[in-house]
Amino acid sequence: MLENRWTILMVIFLARISMGFMFQSVASVSPLLLDEFKLSYGQIGFLMGLFLLPGVFLALPGGVLGQRFGSRRVALVGLGLMIVGSLVTAWSSGFVQACVGRAVAGAGGVLLNLLLAKMVADWFTGKEISTAMGVMLSSWPIGIGIALVTLGVAATRWSWRASILITAAVAAAGVLLLGALYRNPPGFDDSAQEAARLKPNLPGRAWALACSAGLCWMALNASFIVVASFGPSLLTTRGTSVAEAGSLVSTGIWASLVSVPLGGYLADRLRRPNLLIALGALTTAITIALVPIFLHPVVWFVLAGTLLGLAPGAIMALLPEVLEPRHVAAGFGVLYTIFYLGLALSQPLAGLTRDLSGDPAMPMFFASALMVTTVGGLALFRWVERHYPRHVESRAKP
Repeated sequence: MLENRWTILMVIFLARISMGFMFQSVASVSPLLLDEFKLSYGQIGFLMGLFLLPGVFLALPGGVLGQRFGSRRVALVGLGLMIVGSLVTAWSSGFVQACVGRAVAGAGGVLLNLLLAKMVADWFTGKEISTAMGVMLSSWPIGIGIALVTLGVAATRWSWRASILITAAVAAAGVLLLGALYRNPPGFDDSAQEAARLKPNLPGRAWALACSAGLCWMALNASFIVVASFGPSLLTTRGTSVAEAGSLVSTGIWASLVSVPLGGYLADRLRRPNLLIALGALTTAITIALVPIFLHPVVWFVLAGTLLGLAPGAIMALLPEVLEPRHVAAGFGVLYTIFYLGLALSQPLAGLTRDLSGDPAMPMFFASALMVTTVGGLALFRWVERHYPRHVESRAKP
């Protein structure tokens, strides 16, 4: 029925919004959760990060499941798990039950994330794939931004449980979209592929490059997520309402919707990835650190979202540029394992900085330091690339 790759990309884009929307739900209703369950900020951060933690274990095998059973089928399973996990969270009577729900939803989010990326590659390999990947990546901040604007309002008007149920409804809409509208490219049938062995089979150089690129990608995203998660609570301590705080923080996310695709375009045109990554990460780190200092943070949120967009496209292009083609898929599996581990740990650590210091601004400074780590990951990547030439990897057995 649908054979236009840009229409397919829009279907994938809309379905993927549910992932960012669901991730942000706990942060958007956190003041109400704190009151009802008597939680610490560290526990709130743990609930946030728990949505990402399953990626540590599923990032590598998730792609194999998609190859064995078909990308759309496994993506639909992922959305189903997201729905079930949200229902469990919404009906939980305490912290432990909420953790179970978030973990189940997070497992579904991992499968959805990996398989939607593969779907984009299936349709766009050799055909504007960098642009398509940039568009797909922007669906995550859109989901977070919509959650910031809507879920706090819904929680205030009805309850935090109603907000969580809304995220389940959005995931259900994703099921309808993918189930009814997604098609494989003409002449492509991934359900007929043989199962792959669950073995990365990477030489040492590729492992080192994938780990350092993973550190780079993780630090950038973890910083972004900490700001989105703890920015609203900083503003509420200044007297801002829950709904208004979410809206203010979301301005930076809306700015990134333009800057991320533009940054990818600049990376392709200028061929200066190191400059764009370093410039984007360092200027964003400075901007984040200024948020708690000034009384009108909206300007700094917008500026941070704009500057952040310089780096993502260039970072995601690092591995394909330096690895042998046969090692790229496994390399990305390693990258995403580090990505999910870092994102899962960064949220409770950010909450812990506030618990220990008593300062609502401390998570922002923590996020700024994380953003600087992006440059450290890039430096390590380039060091490995220089000291271990590509021919060393080529000698490895396939």
